[in-house]
Amino acid sequence: MAEPRIWTELLTYGLGVALSPIHIVLLLLLLLGSSPLRRGGLFLAGWLVTSSLVVIGLLTLGHGLLLDMSQGSDHRTGLDLIGGGALIALGGRELIRSVIDRGTPPTWAGTVDRFAAMPLPLLLVVSSITEVISPDDLLLFAKSASVLLAAELTLDREILCSIGFGMASSLLLLVPFLAVLVGQNNVLPILQRGKTTLLNRGELVVGSLSLGLGGYLGWQGVSGLAMG
Repeated sequence: MAEPRIWTELLTYGLGVALSPIHIVLLLLLLLGSSPLRRGGLFLAGWLVTSSLVVIGLLTLGHGLLLDMSQGSDHRTGLDLIGGGALIALGGRELIRSVIDRGTPPTWAGTVDRFAAMPLPLLLVVSSITEVISPDDLLLFAKSASVLLAAELTLDREILCSIGFGMASSLLLLVPFLAVLVGQNNVLPILQRGKTTLLNRGELVVGSLSLGLGGYLGWQGVSGLAMG
């Protein structure tokens, strides 16, 4: 098994990917609709597989380019500084929006409703594309791959860790799905309240998390510069 530090970093970055209000609300809409376990389960599986495959793809690219991702290397330090700055900018923007738009649904609320009305195969494709092209998610995918490249793991352990990252990125989707699986009728009102809360507070949550992750990556980048 990989070192605990590697799993800790993968869990941290995976949770950063997991906290996507638009996808969580979308899953809640699926769980509140018809065939909730089938539709919600396929959506959850698609998210997990996409996250794992993206990291595996980045690992393959990193090995092909012979990137040095050890602490203090130019590649890793640059990624940390760029990622930290981008996440801090994103977090600041989301926090400002949460203050300006307080009490009004976010701009993506209508988009989620349209997504939920799509045929399931198309919805899964759109969800995967949205996950991959999100700038903050891409940075977290790249950072997770850099951690595994720096560890110089064997191929089977890299695949295992990539799947572990995929599971971490799915945790916030897994919780409501398991709740419906265990007691659907009892949790539906809770899911409805959770959807409403995310629509009202999603920008605040994302902004706070982005600032935290951005500060952490920035600190790692500055530490890398000091080592260099």
